[in-house]
Amino acid sequence: MITRSLGTHGPRVSAIGLGCAGMSDAYGPEDEAESIATVQAAIESGITLLDTADFYGMGHNEMLLREALRGRNREQVVISEKFGALRDPDGRFIGIDGRPASVKTFLTYTLRRLGTDYIDIYRPARLDPDVPVEETIGAIADMVKAGYVRFIGLSEVGAATIRRAQAVHPISDVQLEYSLFSRGIEAAIFPTCRELGIGITAYGVLSHGLLSGRWSKERPHEPGSFSNFSPRFKGANLDHNLALVEALRSLAEEKGAAVSQLAIAWVLARGEHIVPLVGTRRRERLGESLQAADLQLTADDMARIEQAIPKDTVAGERYPAPLMALLDSERE
Repeated sequence: MITRSLGTHGPRVSAIGLGCAGMSDAYGPEDEAESIATVQAAIESGITLLDTADFYGMGHNEMLLREALRGRNREQVVISEKFGALRDPDGRFIGIDGRPASVKTFLTYTLRRLGTDYIDIYRPARLDPDVPVEETIGAIADMVKAGYVRFIGLSEVGAATIRRAQAVHPISDVQLEYSLFSRGIEAAIFPTCRELGIGITAYGVLSHGLLSGRWSKERPHEPGSFSNFSPRFKGANLDHNLALVEALRSLAEEKGAAVSQLAIAWVLARGEHIVPLVGTRRRERLGESLQAADLQLTADDMARIEQAIPKDTVAGERYPAPLMALLDSERE
């Protein structure tokens, strides 16, 4: 596995990371044994970056990772952790909490659930509109000084917020949704991160399954799945988006690759400062995704891919309106 640096202030990690959310939340029934086996297979394949959050399965994802990492050298992996999203007992999201005292409390419980003495990268999941970002980052900086956190990251914030956070403490990377279907961050956030030497951890590189090449109109929506409420999976939007995927499929076949591999390779080719996360929950899909790192795309390949899926042609927003309102990154 090739490696990349998460900016000039962050760690060096595998060029592809493992997103663990789907193992506990939002993508249908979980298979804990297979999820643990997938994490272990990822590490054995050279993946060092594991992305999680304390609200994925309300702590379940952290405990799953603890089991998957049992008996392994802690220094072998880089754990990227999000915090601050509040949920009720039914799993509904009910707000964001970035208050300094809450930051330290969230971290304390996370360390216990993961069974570790430190978190490699700690980041607020969303910007708390009621708390200046300087206060949230300052609280994490206190935890860096105390040795409980090694690097500070951000998630789904815009260029102005990135600058304010960086003025408090060096930022390693910003976690953002980025794919052929989600390119809004290219206008202002990309150049800001390059200027400040901040990396980008790209999630949703397969647009939550739409760019996997395996979705169809006939595919049932599993209970609790992200596709149940995402506008991009609804009605005419889905028809339009699947037609775009078919245009990409012909190019993938020319390269002897799967649609998913071409979509991941495109993100990898967009810059050395970008580390895509693959959110697979099964070992069989993991191997396919990792092969994207070996797929070399020429300038002509990139041009043809972007001709097949032109920028801003996807139908539907990333999330329903209430969740879109939480994205500081969408206000640029």
